Amino acid sequence: MRIIALHEAAFPVQSTMRNAVFSFAEMTTSIVAVRLDSGTGNGPVTGYAFNSTGRYACGQSMRERFFPRLLRAKPESLLDASGVLDPAKAVATMLVGEKPGGHAERCIAIGTIETALWDAVGKSQDLPTAELLARRYRGGPMHQKVSVYVGGGWYRPGGLPQDVADEIRSHQESGYTHVKIKVGGASLDEDLRRIECALGVLPDSGHLAVDANCKFERDEALAYATALAPYRLRWFEEPCDPNDFSLMAELASVYAPPLSAGENLYGMQDVVNLIRLGGWRSGRDLIQVDPPQSYGMDAYAIMVLDLEARGWQATSHFPHGGNQMSLALAAGLGLGGCEAYPGVFGSFGGFADGTVVEGGYIQPPQLPGIGFEGHSALYALMRTVGAD
Repeated sequence: MRIIALHEAAFPVQSTMRNAVFSFAEMTTSIVAVRLDSGTGNGPVTGYAFNSTGRYACGQSMRERFFPRLLRAKPESLLDASGVLDPAKAVATMLVGEKPGGHAERCIAIGTIETALWDAVGKSQDLPTAELLARRYRGGPMHQKVSVYVGGGWYRPGGLPQDVADEIRSHQESGYTHVKIKVGGASLDEDLRRIECALGVLPDSGHLAVDANCKFERDEALAYATALAPYRLRWFEEPCDPNDFSLMAELASVYAPPLSAGENLYGMQDVVNLIRLGGWRSGRDLIQVDPPQSYGMDAYAIMVLDLEARGWQATSHFPHGGNQMSLALAAGLGLGGCEAYPGVFGSFGGFADGTVVEGGYIQPPQLPGIGFEGHSALYALMRTVGAD
């Protein structure tokens, strides 16, 4: 088995939604296509991935550094003992010549390539990537049911607080039971009205989470924490700068309900710092790292296993990004669940066509690899990458 070709192309994420910090109108994402000689006599296979949402396309570093390193490597140096390409060895090869630290400069490019390799390896073995992950890191089969929640409640021009209730009703009609809405993009009073409207159509506050997208400085973060605490929401996500561990710890000391963070952390050391220095509480707080933005699936699995040894259950993890890559990890590793973005981000949102949400759960598709082929709009884009 060997890598034949690597390609990248940038695409707009197809959204004009706004959170507390920025609009996605100019956001792009990289799609990677990896061509493998499967070595099985069945011909080559192509694996795909994209670098989730919220970070711009990063093809330059792929083409200048990481693609050449993989193509220069001896094919056998990238294989496991059974002769199958090992994405972890590919990451090690891409990191040769890289200075320690500075993860954000390279982890998204490397992680997207690594994730595409997992898709290709799954196809070469005619198995879902989730099943490969389960066997490698859990020693058992993948989970057949995964909890999903809606990442919604975006700020829209001219929007009213009661619009959130209408949105949630539509998600409930589609089978979702848990929802997250934005805070920090309006005044505290208006955000509280939005929360009240949301709670008016949900069974209880444990079905609602809020996300500030790192908006707040200390005073505003503490003010929101004080105002939100009585609601006992499912979680309060990213209240401040992701690397302000001192403020994170202060918030954790005064805010009793769950906190969450992780989509803007880019390596194992970042997550360990959150736990050791940010006051994160096992059994209560949540970790939401974005897999292709943090060195990929192997790095994510190693993080989960490492944190389990520190007392953190796998169900504490909710990978960021409403996409099939997070779904594969949740099913493979037995995570708490994953995010969904119905009706948002165009071709990059949602799961495979025909996926049914029932009681807040979905069944991962039994397709080889990550299953992008089951998402017709996204796969139509992916097929253009590297096409002759």
